[in-house]
Amino acid sequence: MGGMTSLALIIIGFIAGIFAGLFGIGGGIVMVPALVLFAGFPLVKATGTSLAAIMLPVGIFGVMAYYRARILDLRAAAFLATGLLMSVAVGAWLAHALPAAVMRKLYAFFCLYVSWTFIKPLEKLKRFRSESYFPEPEPDENNLPHPHFLALVGIGLLAGVMAGMFGIGGGNIIVPFLVLFLHYPPKRAIATSLAALLPPIGLPGVVYYYRAGTLDLRMAIFLAIGLLLGTVFGAKINISLPGSKVKFLYGLFLIFVALRFLFF
Repeated sequence: MGGMTSLALIIIGFIAGIFAGLFGIGGGIVMVPALVLFAGFPLVKATGTSLAAIMLPVGIFGVMAYYRARILDLRAAAFLATGLLMSVAVGAWLAHALPAAVMRKLYAFFCLYVSWTFIKPLEKLKRFRSESYFPEPEPDENNLPHPHFLALVGIGLLAGVMAGMFGIGGGNIIVPFLVLFLHYPPKRAIATSLAALLPPIGLPGVVYYYRAGTLDLRMAIFLAIGLLLGTVFGAKINISLPGSKVKFLYGLFLIFVALRFLFF
């Protein structure tokens, strides 16, 4: 199994699951580099195996926790999933057909831009220096945006291409776009993204990787077990935190994502 025990794979999946539940992502941002570094996988095979693990409904318990907390937009999740399903195979084809270095760097710079807008370091510095310092107001998590379905499908299409290319699930595109352009509160965006990733949206991409011989199904199953266990913990952490703290943490997380795509 590529020199990795089943327990090690489950632990990697569990860590990825915490990230998935906390930030509404698939978990590939943790699994892909782990498979390359510890299992010696080529990047394309690590990407395919990660996508196969994400394909299973590993976020179900996290989504249930968000649903009970009433911060989940099921309508938006359905349209996002539609776009994801339509385009993930395109991303898988691109991963095999094109040198992805330029795309990776562009995506990294996008993550840095979103991180800057989420953390707002200059604004925080001004507030800190001001004698009348006031903390940033909490976003209204009961805000119920109702964007046009085409906007949601479009975001899903873009996220699907990125998911197929990099095995990342698509949440790293969905959450920033929902917050920046469709004015979702951070927690609602994260919950909705995780729900959009529940259907087997990665199936067309997984089939492509399987036919190309660039995924390991046995390893994907053990990773998926860890994901299933970890996602609910991440969701519970998210629900317990203030919305502004979640947004700040997501901004820090995107810096990590950008560094991974720039230098790994």
